[in-house]
Amino acid sequence: MPDTVRIVVLEGDETGQELLEQAVRLLDPDLLGIELSLERFDLSLDNRRATSNQVVIDAAAAMREAGFGLKAATITPEDSDDVGSPNRILREQLDGKVIVRTGRRLPGVAPVAGVHYPISVVRMAVDDAYGASERREGDTGSAQEVAYRVERISRYTCRAVAEYAFRTAGKLNARVYGGPKWTVSPVYEGMLKEEMDAAAAHHPDVAYQPVLIDATYAGLLSGATDAPLVIPALNRDGDCLSDMVLPMFGSIAGAESVLLAFDSSYSTTVAMAEAPHGPAPALRGKDLANPLAMILACGAVLHHAAERHGAGYERASRAIYESALETVGSGIKTPDLGGSSGTTDVTNAVIERVRTKIDVWSSLGSAA
Repeated sequence: MPDTVRIVVLEGDETGQELLEQAVRLLDPDLLGIELSLERFDLSLDNRRATSNQVVIDAAAAMREAGFGLKAATITPEDSDDVGSPNRILREQLDGKVIVRTGRRLPGVAPVAGVHYPISVVRMAVDDAYGASERREGDTGSAQEVAYRVERISRYTCRAVAEYAFRTAGKLNARVYGGPKWTVSPVYEGMLKEEMDAAAAHHPDVAYQPVLIDATYAGLLSGATDAPLVIPALNRDGDCLSDMVLPMFGSIAGAESVLLAFDSSYSTTVAMAEAPHGPAPALRGKDLANPLAMILACGAVLHHAAERHGAGYERASRAIYESALETVGSGIKTPDLGGSSGTTDVTNAVIERVRTKIDVWSSLGSAA
């Protein structure tokens, strides 16, 4: 009897929670033919306030033990005296170093700038512009007022970004492309470039094209996307890149996001998958939101589970990915992708395709 994979499910807010409830229907052991258990934590804004964020800390502890998480979109309140961002707390508690967001072409949806191959942005999950210390000097509002910001990055985080980018590119037969503005900032941003160069040296079979961040943006719109790309990035650069890259394929709701923590050899210890979009309050209760990103997040967490627990989980992951894309390709898609189907209809269609696909593979005696 194989080990049961435990996935920590982090519940969220508004439409984010509705999409989570649809997506977890895919994580049915009877549907997928694998051993799974789900442990839920309520990370809604009300419960984070009621527990003074203890529920977030408890959820992170459970993920460190289980190794896998699936998170719904949550609300981050604007008031600095409120509970703050659960994402920040989770990254700190998990010691998460890398966030991976992959844009891919959706069948039947026209991409921007002729982009057809997948693009993965591998960015820092911590440090850089986020969490920087800031101050101002001089009279408020005067022409002499000056603002300062002190940022930091660590070589360990730079190395994690670079190493994971090259390992991912090797698996996908992709090109490592892009980089920071190392010419202007050779000490600070140059540290990531140094680690990219070092990773390239011990991954000689991976194509490597370092490009300054401004040229990276230009290249994505003017011909660099003639092959699958993996783009290592600083935290803020990667955040901005993701927000451009994902909509190039039709919708930010068509891609998943994965937070990763590593051991000393840069093997994954925790993988937490989520949708890269927010809780979309305007769509709450309308059954119109695109569930694709949360469904793909289910596929992503099973892909990482397969690294430890075997081919059955990779088969389940592939079934979810293929079924989700086939559903869109068949014309069953939500209004943001030019369709007229609702959230539930899309999810139902994906589930039926998963069921059929796994039945066919089983009848053929094939893992996938």
